[in-house]
Amino acid sequence: MNKNNTSAIIANETINTSKLAEAKRIIIGLQDELKNYINSGSGPFLAAIYDSAGNLVAKEANSVVSGNCSHNHAEMNAIKAAEQRLGTYDLSSYSLRLYVTSEPCIMCLGGIMWSGIKEVYYGVPSHIVEAITGFDEGFKPNWLDEFKKRNITVYGNIEPQTGEEVLREYVARGLKVYKPEK
Repeated sequence: MNKNNTSAIIANETINTSKLAEAKRIIIGLQDELKNYINSGSGPFLAAIYDSAGNLVAKEANSVVSGNCSHNHAEMNAIKAAEQRLGTYDLSSYSLRLYVTSEPCIMCLGGIMWSGIKEVYYGVPSHIVEAITGFDEGFKPNWLDEFKKRNITVYGNIEPQTGEEVLREYVARGLKVYKPEK
């Protein structure tokens, strides 16, 4: 993607190039860090929460398999860590931004909405996550519009090629992807 090309970006507001540039920087960094998390038994997703001043509040990987807990997705783990760090279940007064290596699944969308996170930025879109890993992202009709109604800004499809490479490598290594039986 051309550095100034925003045509592939998914957003529920007019694209702010400053927000997008920061999101690209953070998501590329998360994708790079994710490789280390995967080598430590986590993954294949990583999420980070930052405050409005750009300070890291929480960063957590997916730990479903290692923790034997189906809701230990990166986003849910990061939200829990932020809530514990800030001492509250309602993060809305902190104007927090969530950055995640891939589009949140249906469970994580609920967790994000109820947590009070104000902005969400993600890399690889769900249909590509599903194609590479086989993970069922869930039914998410009009979720961008629903988030907009709740004053939650969303930008997606940010540097997806980098994330696709990480997911392909994870699968090629034969590492376990959580997939409940249908």
